[in-house]
Amino acid sequence: MSNRVALAMKRWAVGTITHVETQEKVVALTFDDGPHPDFTPRLLDILERHNARATFFMVGKAAEKHPELVRLVAERGHAIGNHTWDHLSLPSISGRERREQIRACKRALAPFGQRLFRPPYGHQNFGSRLDALRLGYQVVTWSLVAEDWLDRDPAWMAERIEKDICSGSVVCLHDSIYRDWHEDGEPQYDRHQTLEAVNLLLEKLSAEYRFVTVPELMRHGRVVRRYWRVEKNEDYNSLAYRW
Repeated sequence: MSNRVALAMKRWAVGTITHVETQEKVVALTFDDGPHPDFTPRLLDILERHNARATFFMVGKAAEKHPELVRLVAERGHAIGNHTWDHLSLPSISGRERREQIRACKRALAPFGQRLFRPPYGHQNFGSRLDALRLGYQVVTWSLVAEDWLDRDPAWMAERIEKDICSGSVVCLHDSIYRDWHEDGEPQYDRHQTLEAVNLLLEKLSAEYRFVTVPELMRHGRVVRRYWRVEKNEDYNSLAYRW
């Protein structure tokens, strides 16, 4: 076996799920940083109105404060994934701290959390990826972002997603903002614009696509895993393309 092939196999083995190759018209909407007592219930109503299912990557500290919302999300038929205890950038802390971040979040989400993990900010390195693997998690990032952590117009966000969405896409959105997302802009903690963008998107695309959870999406085709390594000081705007 050549060194190049061995390296490719190693990278795939610890690869991060970014999307699914499928001919079926299915897409996964994902929401990070919640649950939020105001915005998460409103989002659930929007999703239900359009018969859409989604995946919520929850922060453990928020979930512990609002266990009733964790239960509600699960009861509405959505998937719940792990987004660490308090949203630290994983490459900036030790392996022991990373593993405890994941374990603490797991406890807060029990019994509704699934073995899905999204690193805060998309930041991860080889060591943090191995920590998630060691704890039995599949790491899921995304193939599309709406930049909804900044002050964006709802129509702009909906159009940005609509322009690039395709079968098997994984879309990253936020039902809450737990920490500052980007040094170059003021975080938009009010989620009303994101909720409106989601509603606009579903109004336009629900007749064409079926919106499903990440676990369901993975059953509809070939799961694509990429070697996703992004350190804290790298430019967020290029993350979705640095596979």
